[in-house]
Amino acid sequence: MVLMDLSMPEVDGIAATKQIAAEMPSVKVVILTASESDTTLFEAVKAGAQGYLVKNLEADDFFALLDRAANGEPAFTPALARRLLVEFSKPAQKPAAPEADALTDREREVLELMVEGVVSNRKLAKRLDLSENTVKFHVRNILDKLRLHNRAEAVGYALRKKFEA
Repeated sequence: MVLMDLSMPEVDGIAATKQIAAEMPSVKVVILTASESDTTLFEAVKAGAQGYLVKNLEADDFFALLDRAANGEPAFTPALARRLLVEFSKPAQKPAAPEADALTDREREVLELMVEGVVSNRKLAKRLDLSENTVKFHVRNILDKLRLHNRAEAVGYALRKKFEA
């Protein structure tokens, strides 16, 4: 189990949770934060968090919820669980068209290299002086943000949009 903070220097807690959920699905991630923001709560759940605990919880409640998470159950206070149910029970809205503006500078850099024909993780990592795992993470984010399924679709998207830095 990982207790994840949302604010970290290299990668934010939502992105780290997404990466852990993708690469190590047996690891349970519980967000521990001072933020009671609906946006971060919903993003954490979508990223794969098993729970979301606010730092002002009483010790007994905190450890009881951690035990639940360890047993594979969701770890949310009743108030947070209610907010999740309200949000996720809303009728689905038609998703907006994906926008390249949603990409970070690094993700744009990865996509630009892919358009140039550099598509293997190893070659991308070498060109960007990153680890292969970091490149995989950026590629996954590009695909998620643009709602695409593979690298070929990402390159096609970039070419159709005349994607440039």
